[in-house]
Amino acid sequence: MGKNRRWALILGASSGFGAATALTLAGEGFNIIGVHLDRRATLANAERIAGEIRGMKREALFFNVNAADHERRAEVIESCRKAVVEGGNGIKVFLHSLAFGTLKPYIAGDAKSAVRPADMDMTLDVMAHSFVYWAQDLFTAGLLATGAQLFAMSSAGSHRVWPAYGPVSAAKAALEAHVRQLAVELAPHGIAVNAIQAGVADTPAARRIPGSEQMFDKAIDMNPAGRLTKPEDVAKIIAALCGGESSGAAGWMTGNIIKIDGGEDLV
Repeated sequence: MGKNRRWALILGASSGFGAATALTLAGEGFNIIGVHLDRRATLANAERIAGEIRGMKREALFFNVNAADHERRAEVIESCRKAVVEGGNGIKVFLHSLAFGTLKPYIAGDAKSAVRPADMDMTLDVMAHSFVYWAQDLFTAGLLATGAQLFAMSSAGSHRVWPAYGPVSAAKAALEAHVRQLAVELAPHGIAVNAIQAGVADTPAARRIPGSEQMFDKAIDMNPAGRLTKPEDVAKIIAALCGGESSGAAGWMTGNIIKIDGGEDLV
């Protein structure tokens, strides 16, 4: 285990796309740094994911903290510095998969039920701006390896409307703008940055969206493959881009919105 110095850092590693990617990359030989925010009721799943990774003879450094908190981010980066840099390879994969935001309408009969400035600011900060701050701090700390690939989880919600999804939709659109800017600024350093536009998936985060069951049914009807996207669909594509012998060639692909949805957004 000590000889393998390939590392992946995953924000939101305890469920959904983050958990699937953590397990898939561990299967491809990566050690995993997982950041998640779980209370007692859901902490067992994070512990299960970390245990499965260690069962594959990979290292699992998991941190139960708010990934959007500036002080907690600095603590995680400092804690990881020795483990990651010791082997000289740095972090090869960074996945931002934070799904915590306000689900309120912009306009409501009761004004108190409509989104407020604090709601909007929090949603944009967690689901979009924090991607920039993590990229900045990882780069400054020298933790991003040459050839590293950074991924941010977006969705068709960046350009489609669903009831009460407005703040998250705005965050996804901002996130995609951040990806384009970072792609250009990090290209001279051999670091690629892309957004993953996943199809509708039945995840804990998706189930918090008002009308999620109707959203799932509509996505199944629309999808040419006749099913929802699975977190494993996304994880396998990320692993294919980052895990194989020829994965370094994928670094020339940067600044894109990569659709992993079975064609769902085409119809």
